[in-house]
Amino acid sequence: MANQVQKTKSWKTRLLNAVGLTDEVTIKVYHGYGHEESISLYGHVLRVGPKPRKRYNQTFLGNTASLLRLFIVKPLGNVKVQTEWEGKVITTKTDTDGFFHLEWKDEPPLEAGWHEMTVRLVDHPEKAEGRGALYIPHDTQYGFISDIDDTFLISHSSNLRKRLYVLFTQNAWTRQPFEGVVKHYELLAKGNTTPDTPNPFFFVSSSEWNLYDFLLEFTTRNGVPRGIFLLNVMKRFSQLLKTGQNNHQTKFTRIVRILKTYPHQRFVLLGDSSQHDPYIYQDIVKHFGQQIKAVYIRDVYRKNQAKARDVLYKIESAGVPCCFFSHSHEAIEHSKKIGLIQETELIEAHEEPGTDNSKSQI
Repeated sequence: MANQVQKTKSWKTRLLNAVGLTDEVTIKVYHGYGHEESISLYGHVLRVGPKPRKRYNQTFLGNTASLLRLFIVKPLGNVKVQTEWEGKVITTKTDTDGFFHLEWKDEPPLEAGWHEMTVRLVDHPEKAEGRGALYIPHDTQYGFISDIDDTFLISHSSNLRKRLYVLFTQNAWTRQPFEGVVKHYELLAKGNTTPDTPNPFFFVSSSEWNLYDFLLEFTTRNGVPRGIFLLNVMKRFSQLLKTGQNNHQTKFTRIVRILKTYPHQRFVLLGDSSQHDPYIYQDIVKHFGQQIKAVYIRDVYRKNQAKARDVLYKIESAGVPCCFFSHSHEAIEHSKKIGLIQETELIEAHEEPGTDNSKSQI
């Protein structure tokens, strides 16, 4: 009987492996962040999940299959995981959806920068561990909180047909950032600080944790400053077509979590007009206005132009500078004007503006 069970499991494993999946317990560890009062490390434990993608050949079937695999997941809930930090063992249990949040305090001073972290499964018949990184920001003047889709990654969020076409037919190597956006973000990361102490970036999106590896590969390959991702709850295969399209209000909560973690840091908010960013940022300014240095909204959806301008006018009336732009060279000029980047850096950043129709700031 035992041999028959083993044989059945072996065939199941082989079948899953053949389609790029694994039934070995997998611990996915995302980039964590914090300071001495609150350090957080997130991740998921999966009973079934996708194997890491190793090839990025541009074929329709290959890209479609790779996307589908990201949503074929079976979480492992109510299991214990732990990590170690400076000789301290931190333990927690996963939620029913396999998500875990390790949180602890430490004594200052903390060493700023990136720290490699390992999370292990404990008190479980199977052994598993995952590796990630934890970021302790340097003491800088500004931090940056950016949306992803249609803010720096071309996604066509306002057009369902185009959005799904790009999602299913492209991959992390073939998807494109907006022209000039990487240069803008590089300048912001270096602004008013030194190269070895960059300003921190946080990427807060309505996209799900299923897409974490994709987004990490895309940002790394395109030179977007390394940062922390705070994404939406993991979806199952049946919810695939709804990816990135709901729970926008939780985005407000995730931004608030960052602001409360760094109460003495001033932040710049970057988003786009395709969905709810202007309204979310308006609420953030209403409750945390003293922490917000500026708001940037990329104009990507003509039908929302008037509404976005009206919201940004109200934000500016509250004393927070805003920039409503269609091309990143406009955002770069505005960032120089309000002191986020330096004149010498701006000279290096000048690129051909392309054929985009320029739009003035609010």
